Amino acid sequence: MSQLTYSDAVATFDPVFGIEVHVELNTHTKMFCGCLNEFGGEPNTHVCPVCLGLPGSMPVTNGKAVESAIRLGLALGCQIRESSRFARKNYFYPDLSKDYQISQYDEPTCFEGSVDVVLDDGTVVAIAIERAHMEEDAGKNTHVGGSGGIQGADYSLVDYNRGGVPLVEIVTKTIEGMGDRTAEVARAYVATIRDIVRGLGISDGRMEQGSLRADVNLSLRPKAADGEDQSAVPFGKRSETKNVNSLRAVERSIHHEAGRQAALLLAGEPVIQETRHWHEDTNSTTPGRSKEEAEDYRYFPEPDLLPVQPSRAWVEELRATIPEHPAKLRARLREQWGYSELEMRDVIAADAIDLIASTIAAGASAQAARKWWMSELGRIANERDVTLQELPVTPADIAELQGLVDAGTINDKLARQALEGVLAGEGSPAAVVAARGLVVVSDDSSLEAAVDEALAAQPDVLDKIREGKLQAVGAIVGAVMKTTRGQADAGRVREIILQRAGIAP
Repeated sequence: MSQLTYSDAVATFDPVFGIEVHVELNTHTKMFCGCLNEFGGEPNTHVCPVCLGLPGSMPVTNGKAVESAIRLGLALGCQIRESSRFARKNYFYPDLSKDYQISQYDEPTCFEGSVDVVLDDGTVVAIAIERAHMEEDAGKNTHVGGSGGIQGADYSLVDYNRGGVPLVEIVTKTIEGMGDRTAEVARAYVATIRDIVRGLGISDGRMEQGSLRADVNLSLRPKAADGEDQSAVPFGKRSETKNVNSLRAVERSIHHEAGRQAALLLAGEPVIQETRHWHEDTNSTTPGRSKEEAEDYRYFPEPDLLPVQPSRAWVEELRATIPEHPAKLRARLREQWGYSELEMRDVIAADAIDLIASTIAAGASAQAARKWWMSELGRIANERDVTLQELPVTPADIAELQGLVDAGTINDKLARQALEGVLAGEGSPAAVVAARGLVVVSDDSSLEAAVDEALAAQPDVLDKIREGKLQAVGAIVGAVMKTTRGQADAGRVREIILQRAGIAP
C-alpha cells in the first residue's frame, strides 16, 4: 500500500497524540539495590540477586531517586502525592529477568501537571501532564543476524546491567488540535523535557545512550464537518512507536505513522492498536505486539516495599531547588549574550547552550564561544558524524584557545592548527602551541626580511601602493604569510609594507 505524505495525511485527518518519556536518573546505584548505575560496562557485571529478582532477595527504595523524581514532578508543575506505593507490572520479556517490573500504577508520586513548550517561531503550547511515576528499567536485548531487529535474527543476547536502573516515566494527557504542527510540537516537547532534566541535574538526557527515550502514541480521526465540534469526534485506533531515541526520530516517526495510518483509513482498512518499532535507517516503523491495556499487566501492590510518603516540608524544600524554565533561561541568555534569534535558534538546534555557557564562564566572550562551537567545531562534528559533546575538547580548552588569540600569541589560522592538536590528544591549547611552534612571529627584523624578500619578487607592487591602489598590499601580506607558514603578525606586516612605500600606516 502506498504511503501518504505527512502533509496530505494531516490535511485529510485530525492527528491526536500523546508521549511517554522515560528518563533514567543518574543516581550512583540502582532503584532497589546497591548495584552501580553506570552506562556501559561488560555485559551482566552490574547485577545482583535483587535486580535479577532471584528468590529471597529484598528490594529497598533508593532515596535519592525519590528526591529526583519529586524535583522533576515539581518542575513539571505536578502535584506530589502524600502517600504513593509501588506495584508489580507483570509481563514476560527476555530483558525482564523476574517477569515483572516494579513500577507505580494507581498511586503515582507525581500527577496532574503542565509544562510550557516554546516552538521555533515563539508559539507557546501548554502540554498537560497526566503523571510522572517511578519505576525500574529493564535490561537490553541485542539481536544478532538479519537486520539487527528481532524479526529475522539468528539469536538474541541479553545484558541485565540496565535492569533496575531508576526511571521516571512522564505521561502526557491526550494532545489535540495541533494539526500540521503535531510533529513539531512533539519534538519540542521531548526537547523541553530533556532540557528540564539536565537543568535539574538528575539525568544527562543522552538519547543516543537511552538515558532519555520516548514512546510516541498517534491516532487519526476524521475532520469534523463545518459547524461541528472537532473534539466531539471519537479518537481513532492508536499506534505506539517504542523507544524513539532522537529528537529527529520523534518528528519523523509521527510523519511516517500519520502517512501510514491515513493510507489504511482511506483504503477502508483498520488501524491495528499495537506497538511499533522505529527504524532510523529507513525512517519507517514495523509491527511489534498488540497493545496491552492496564488489566493485561495484572498490577498488584508490591508487597516488599513501603509506601513513599514525602513530608510537605521536604517537598517545599525541594521546590526551592527548581531551576529556571528552559524557555525563560534561553530567552535570558540570548539577551545576555547578544545573539540574534537566528543565532540562538542554531545554538539550540546544535544542543550547544551548555557548552557555550561553560566556555563563557571560563573566560571567552559570547561571540567567540559561539564562533568556535558553531563554526569550526560544528564543521568537525559533522565530518566525524558525532555530536559536539562527543568531541574530545572541553569548554575550558576553547576559552584557553581564544585567550591565546586575544593575547596575540597566535592568530585564527594558527588557532585552528592548535585545535587540531587538542582534538588529536596532544594536550592543552598552550601545550600544543608550544610543541608545534605555532607562536605568531612579531619580531620586526624577521618580518622586515620577509617583506623585503616578497617585494623583491614583486617589484611593481610598491608603485601600485604609492598610486593609491592599497589592495595591492594584500599580495605581499599573502606572500609573507606563506613564507612564515601563517605565523606572521599580519597587522605588523601591513605596517612594514606601507612604510616601505613611504606611506604612514
